[in-house]
Amino acid sequence: MTAPLPLPEPAAKPPYFKRHIFFCLNERKNSEASCAQHRAQEAFDHCKRAVREAGLAGAGAVRVNKAGCLDRCAGGPVAVVYPEGVWYTYVDHSDIDDIVNTHLRDGQVVRRLELDPGVGR
Repeated sequence: MTAPLPLPEPAAKPPYFKRHIFFCLNERKNSEASCAQHRAQEAFDHCKRAVREAGLAGAGAVRVNKAGCLDRCAGGPVAVVYPEGVWYTYVDHSDIDDIVNTHLRDGQVVRRLELDPGVGR
C-alpha cells in the first residue's frame, strides 16, 4: 500500500485592501508636540479625496485610516503605509499627492518624505 499524497498548500487569499495608510491625528493637551498641531486632519482629508479621485479606494485597493498616537511625535506629522511599514512625514498637499501617486498607486517609496528611523516621541 502506498502512502497518500500530501494535500497541496491552500493558496494565500489576497488581502481585502492592498494597502492601508494610517494618519496620526493625535492631539496632546499638554505642551508636547503632536501631529494635530501640524494640520494632520487636513492632510488626512486631502489624502482620502486624492485616493478616491485616483480610483484607488475600496476593496482590493487602498484604505485611508485615522489613527491615534503612533508614538513618533518628534517627526510629526506622520503617516505609515502598510503592508510595507513605510513611515512618512509631510508638509503640504503636494507631499500627500506624491505619497498617493508614487507609493499608494505605483508601489514605490517616496524617499524624500521617509521619516528618519531614529525619530520617536
